[in-house]
Amino acid sequence: DARLQESGGMRVEAGGSVKLACRTSGLTFGHYGLSWFRQVQGEEREVVACVGVNPRFIEDGDFVWGRFTISRDDAHDTVYLQMSNLTLEDTGMYSCAAAANFYCTGYWAATSSYTKWGQGTQVTVSP
Repeated sequence: DARLQESGGMRVEAGGSVKLACRTSGLTFGHYGLSWFRQVQGEEREVVACVGVNPRFIEDGDFVWGRFTISRDDAHDTVYLQMSNLTLEDTGMYSCAAAANFYCTGYWAATSSYTKWGQGTQVTVSP
């Protein structure tokens, strides 16, 4: 079975940086587009960023404003999210998700577009 395992979540001060990793197993990584989502307790998940099967295809959520960078390492079956200039509003549970043959087009921001999910890693931004 496919497995997505996030890591790197931590508590960080506002203005700081964090790099998240999502290591996958049990799927043909090169055939999947991947996204990072985040969720604040009591609210719906929102997409952070997407990288397609071809890494030239990248989309960012509206709130990213160039602060975050998604990347993929096909040699290690891992997708990363480098976050900088963090604000209090970036606090949340960050999860990675995968969709087969996906290029971050169409309904790329919709959770229903993804068939495989990790459990998440918590990022807490403090004043």
